[in-house]
Parts: sequence; C-alpha cells; structure tokens
Amino acid sequence: MGKLFLVPTPIGNLKDITFRAIEVLSHVDLILAEDTRTSSKLLKHYDISVSLQSHHMHNEHSMLSSIISKLKQGKNIALISDAGTPAISDPGFLLVREAIANNIETECLPGATAFIPALLQSGFPNDRFIF
Repeated sequence: MGKLFLVPTPIGNLKDITFRAIEVLSHVDLILAEDTRTSSKLLKHYDISVSLQSHHMHNEHSMLSSIISKLKQGKNIALISDAGTPAISDPGFLLVREAIANNIETECLPGATAFIPALLQSGFPNDRFIF
C-alpha cells in the first residue's frame, strides 16, 4: 500500500520550503497539484521531475477513486496546493478522508502557513485564538 503525503508549499517566496518537503516531492510517484502551472514553477526551481496531475475543487470528486486505487497499488502520492498547506482552504479534505477510510497511511508535513505570521504581526494577544 502506498502513502499519501500532504506537503505544504511556500507562500510567496520559493525558499520558504522545508528540506523534507523537497525530499518527499522528489521521491513520490505522483504529485497532485491544485494548479499545475503554479506548481511547475516550484518543481522546476528545485529540479523535481515527478509526474504532476491536476487536483482541484472542480475535479477532486471525480478523481477520488482513481487516486485511492493508485495508493492501494503501492504508489506514493503527494498533494500540494498553490501556496501553504493542502486541505486548509484548498482541496484535500475529501482525499484524506477517503484514504483514512481505506486504511491508507497519510502524513502531513509541517510548513508554511499564512495565519500564524498574520496573527503574530497583528499585535493581538496570541495566547488563545480561533481559526
């Protein structure tokens, strides 16, 4: 059985990516991207030549069974969004839920988020907050 990786991508600056994210993206069998044009720039910058497939809000339902099938066949797949962490205001929830329902291992890497820097720079108290 393969593994599904949720890989955060940089928000604005291509250097804001972890070494681990680059390693995962370089070694998976397939990368699912919200917008392949945007993601191609990131992958080209880091010389990553893994197959790239579009996965966005307009096709995520229709692609679900095909992706789960690939994972069951042992393919390792990474899901990325245009910027930040997949499944936070981006496609991914349905795929993660279905992977879990099929006992497929999922792993979410840490990475860039927009709301933490915004909270810290706001000057608002940040000992408690709701997203």
